[in-house]
Amino acid sequence: MTDVANPEQMLFASTAQAFLDKEVPLSRVRQLHADGAAFDPAWWRRAAELGWAGLVVPEELGGGSPSGDGVSDLALLAEQAGRTVAPGPLHPVSVVLAGLVEAPENREMTIESLVAGEEVASWAVYEPGRPWAPLEPGLTATATAGGYRLDGVKDRVESGDAATLLLVTAVCDGAVRQFLVPAGTPGLSVEPQRSLDLVKRYARIRFDGVEVGADAVVGSAGQTAAVIERQRQVALVLQCAETVGILDAVLTMTNQWLLDRHSFGRPLASYQALKHRFADMKMWFEAARATTAGAAGAVGKRSPEATKLVSVAKAYVCERAPVMLQDCVQLHGGIGVTWEHDLHLYLRRAALNRAMFGSPEEHHRAVYALSRKQQLQEAGA
Repeated sequence: MTDVANPEQMLFASTAQAFLDKEVPLSRVRQLHADGAAFDPAWWRRAAELGWAGLVVPEELGGGSPSGDGVSDLALLAEQAGRTVAPGPLHPVSVVLAGLVEAPENREMTIESLVAGEEVASWAVYEPGRPWAPLEPGLTATATAGGYRLDGVKDRVESGDAATLLLVTAVCDGAVRQFLVPAGTPGLSVEPQRSLDLVKRYARIRFDGVEVGADAVVGSAGQTAAVIERQRQVALVLQCAETVGILDAVLTMTNQWLLDRHSFGRPLASYQALKHRFADMKMWFEAARATTAGAAGAVGKRSPEATKLVSVAKAYVCERAPVMLQDCVQLHGGIGVTWEHDLHLYLRRAALNRAMFGSPEEHHRAVYALSRKQQLQEAGA
């Protein structure tokens, strides 16, 4: 993912980084927080013009990617965004599009508007008081004469207060289904939720007898579970890639500080104890980058191993990242714990990524279960 050899990918990465550095530097992130805003819709439309929203969308549906592997290119972009803890709906829009392109019938106009940045969509999958379980929704969909009625509550919906479209998981006649619901539909109410991150905002969304047409259903009952799994994999790859970008930026920042800061006439980087600590973090970082690259490649190729590899990446990257970032805070000394220093911006985003879409502990258990299942299958064969 980060070892970019493809010239098109190199140009894409450099263009994205230049755009991020100019449009949303860390000072802009702080200003958005001070203004109580999450992101500028006009900025997102300009980002969409660079092709950011269409990376997982095939060319015949108006998308495309520099290398032809949209997931790896999207991971590369997420890593660049992590270096500046950029705002914007890159994650929710990409996850929704990953689902829509699996069942694109009658969705061409919607996909086109999302790719163009004209609309913002988000995946409404979490529910209050319930853990990450996308295939076990509590929200209900009841068939009516003209379509369906949705009842229930979703929360932790990223950019939910800014989204114009919601992709909602629900249980209908005992089966999990997904519905594409416009944000202004009667009976739907949105309550903004703040998060640990300065600019990533979420929302609690209530569905009180929300009526939708039969055409709101995305995909068939038989394919919905596979579509949700695809969305889950893309969401986890994005999380891990962004966290790798965060680690890269903070380790670079910390290394420079250790070289610049002197104690007793010597740079801090010359002390053996600090060398060892930084060497450990560098080793953990390279492992995080490698596991993320492996997961992105597997998801892009639709490998049977993708389910396990995304959990491997989430378990390792999001478990180690907060520990590493806290260590970097300590290596900066007193300035590391101040509001004025940028370290906490990165730590906040990494801590949020750790919590969303399953904790590292949950993914450790998932990896064990998948490995055990594979062992039993091989023993039976």
